[in-house]
Amino acid sequence: VQLQASGGGLVQAGGSLRLSCAASGVTLNYYNIGWFRQAPGKPREGVSCISRIDGDGATFYVDSVKGRFTISRDNNGVYLQMNSLEPEDTAVYYCATDERYACGTAFFRYKLDYWGQGTQVTVSS
Repeated sequence: VQLQASGGGLVQAGGSLRLSCAASGVTLNYYNIGWFRQAPGKPREGVSCISRIDGDGATFYVDSVKGRFTISRDNNGVYLQMNSLEPEDTAVYYCATDERYACGTAFFRYKLDYWGQGTQVTVSS
């Protein structure tokens, strides 16, 4: 599956952005999808994930984004609503999937097979 992330941009601290993850010609309903980010000079980190619709409906967030980010899905893709953005959220954001792993800590632990191209999020102070 070829994923495409979009929706990044430049925003002031405290602002909001909504990222989208889609796949051309394919519904993502039956994929566990995760959002990751990589800031300059830092390793890539998992941000959030959401289970496939016929799974347990689980969502997962790393502590640093809990209460600020919300992951959701519809028939057209998977979304990451990012509110109360902080300069520390500045990074390239990627969506990814791998059928071997369920949404949760394992999803962030292993190298996933399918990745989107990334979208830049820049939060100014």
